Amino acid sequence: MFCKASLLTVALALIASATPIVKPAGIRIPIQKRSSLTKADGTADRDAILRERVRVQNKHRNNLITIDRKMGLENYHVGAHIPPVATLPEHLQKRQSESLTDQQSSEWTGTVTVGGQSFIIDFDTGSSDLWVPSTDCDSCEAQDTYDPSLSSSSEEQSGTFSISYGDGSTASGPIYTDDVSVAGVSVTDQTFSAVTSESGNLVGSPSDGLMGMAWPSLSKLDADPFFWTAISQGVVSEGVFGFYLSDSGSELYLGGTDSSLYSGDLEYHDLVSSAGYWTIGGASAIANGQTIVSDFETIIDSGTTLMFGPTDAVAQFYSGIDGSQSLGDGTYGFPCDSFPTVAFTWGGNTFTISSDAFNLGDNGNGICQAALGGDDLGLGDNVWLLGDTLMQSVYTAFSVDNSAVGFANLA
Repeated sequence: MFCKASLLTVALALIASATPIVKPAGIRIPIQKRSSLTKADGTADRDAILRERVRVQNKHRNNLITIDRKMGLENYHVGAHIPPVATLPEHLQKRQSESLTDQQSSEWTGTVTVGGQSFIIDFDTGSSDLWVPSTDCDSCEAQDTYDPSLSSSSEEQSGTFSISYGDGSTASGPIYTDDVSVAGVSVTDQTFSAVTSESGNLVGSPSDGLMGMAWPSLSKLDADPFFWTAISQGVVSEGVFGFYLSDSGSELYLGGTDSSLYSGDLEYHDLVSSAGYWTIGGASAIANGQTIVSDFETIIDSGTTLMFGPTDAVAQFYSGIDGSQSLGDGTYGFPCDSFPTVAFTWGGNTFTISSDAFNLGDNGNGICQAALGGDDLGLGDNVWLLGDTLMQSVYTAFSVDNSAVGFANLA
């Protein structure tokens, strides 16, 4: 016969087994953009646009080197290749070698805590690693630095992290694990690098470092990115995060999506690549209601401000729009008073690009520069790169659970 204590133990065990484990709700993280590619007077900031273009070219060149090392470009995408290093024009190279304190970042930043120490970090769906500046970095132009001696949970790992864009922009340093927190989402033993050497403009001042939010296969650290760690440790309610990018009130939502910021349902599209990018297929580019280019793949990258497509495809797109003018080097513009309405679809809803996002400002003589350019980024035939210009116009969800990207019109 069971004693009362035994019966109580069994009863408590049954109650516990019948009680579902409640995971925390999603967390909103305020983020902000440090600068614009349009000057306050409404003109296009040509120097900032050139710097951004070179940075993006070399960022994805570095990613392609990683893809080639891990799976081989021939297994990634037809036409993928490692392009030559992109360089700034001579008049900007001198400035690039000077202090970066006056060169604002064009990326979306928020606060991240590593080992109890706070940093202003870029959230980048186009890369996969977390790195911050070390206290031992004399060349880092950062406001905050990481001191492992101040964290009881810090552990140095074997190996060295190194990233190089080929144009002189580099970062390298030892590898650690430590506790990392983004708002209320906290994980333990997150792999990252505390860089001891940094040069060029990898993220741009005043950001301290970068948190990659692409897939693990793109990681140079060969480690799970922060959000994947959060999923495995059960500290987010869903393996989904969402971006709302705006002039004010921008946020990154971890563990789901913020339905108050969009209307209707999210329209999800499955990933078409396992190389690490958030890549979806079946896209079409539309101008003034007419589909001009169709059936291409798109990489959705929060760490890229502009939009890029293969040179020929972008030229075809603009040739189908009255009033378009080539501005040289794959860039295009229109008379400022007759800018087209541009949209994308992936076979479902049509998502219109905000005119404020697509128009970078007056480039001279009443011609305004458009935010879509033609460039050989080496990403493969028929692959476009869509950055903030798209993401400022829609709510964007990234689902690790279902390997998909979703869009919804803004509320």
